[in-house]
Amino acid sequence: MSLVSPPSASLALQQALIACRQATLDQVHPLGDRLYYRQAHPDFSPIGWHLGHIGFTEELWLLRHCAGLSPQQPHYHRLYAADGLPKQQREQLPSLSDTCTYLQQIRQQVLQYLPQAPLQDQARLWEFILQHESQHSETMAIVEALHQRSTLYRAHPAASTPLNPETIKIPAGAFLQGNSNENALDNEQPAFLNHLDEYHIDRYPVTCGQYRRFIEMGGYDNPDYWSTAGWQFIRDHHLSQPLYWPEADGSEFDHYPVCGVSWYEANAYANFVGKRLPTEAEWEKAASWNPQQHRHQPYPWGTEFPQTYHCNHHRWMGGITPVHAYSDSCSPWGLEDMLGNVWEWTSTPFQSYQGFEFFPYSGYSQTYFDGQHYVLRGGSWTTRPWTLRNSFRNWYSPQVREPFAGFRLCQR
Repeated sequence: MSLVSPPSASLALQQALIACRQATLDQVHPLGDRLYYRQAHPDFSPIGWHLGHIGFTEELWLLRHCAGLSPQQPHYHRLYAADGLPKQQREQLPSLSDTCTYLQQIRQQVLQYLPQAPLQDQARLWEFILQHESQHSETMAIVEALHQRSTLYRAHPAASTPLNPETIKIPAGAFLQGNSNENALDNEQPAFLNHLDEYHIDRYPVTCGQYRRFIEMGGYDNPDYWSTAGWQFIRDHHLSQPLYWPEADGSEFDHYPVCGVSWYEANAYANFVGKRLPTEAEWEKAASWNPQQHRHQPYPWGTEFPQTYHCNHHRWMGGITPVHAYSDSCSPWGLEDMLGNVWEWTSTPFQSYQGFEFFPYSGYSQTYFDGQHYVLRGGSWTTRPWTLRNSFRNWYSPQVREPFAGFRLCQR
């Protein structure tokens, strides 16, 4: 086996790393000190910590583990390691300028090493690093939204066009769930055949217009719709609407997906309308299985890497768009808005697939196989294309409302 990666693979990875990093720099450079250093929520580190952690993780795995180099800033280990300082102690940070210099120094060495790297053996790790930066960029976007508290909903021509809110039947049968390709994170692997009974799933995520009826009909005041834990949560926190709810009456956003709801709120709304959240298997089959070709496809629209015309992602629209704004990119079954815009809660606790092996370290996914987290699918308006695919699994605790998350519903 050659110890040097094929030029085409090396070049493609180099281009992806450069594009991803430029997007990160474009995201953080407009921020002032208040947004860079300060913690916006007890569960989320400051934006500046995430930026430094991106560089630290790249150095740890590519330069130290693979290239055998010594750390550039040994004292950064405690500051930027995920298991280092508690989140509440992460506000004392190097400046934005110093952190960017650190990232650039790491990146220069990484790009020097890349042409010599044995990608046949390391490709999965390089893919992980690329996606790790993408994931932390989304967390930084969440922190930014918590600081700014401005509307996430963006004007769009589709806002005034009618919806076709039908429920779509998915016949019984087997499909390929998961992902065994090199870009798959550990919790997506291995792919396996899964058989599902017939079910029906909504064409669109639940919209603000639909959710407004739940609010106006007293959904937040009626314990009949809520689990015991959910009811206790909304009472303790005095909740009466989603976190990112449109200002004023917001009727111009009736065709946009609701965003900023916890799993508890999504489940309560499902009870209100007599439906349920889909399992993650039901969600993935509806997004990825092509019944005509009897095969799995990585994106609802097929195999083409995500572009601006496929869905709302990578911050190209600057916020949330209507659920039918990308009707040409529906899944083979006719479901719309399955990737990008808002994440979608499922009813499935986050657990491993049979045959799971952690990578590159046990704390990445395995720590969260605790029965206390639920799977989200689909990505959001800020998700980068390298982490946008039908098989990608996100996870959060049921009380968390800060991610850009909504949901769609299902029934037998």
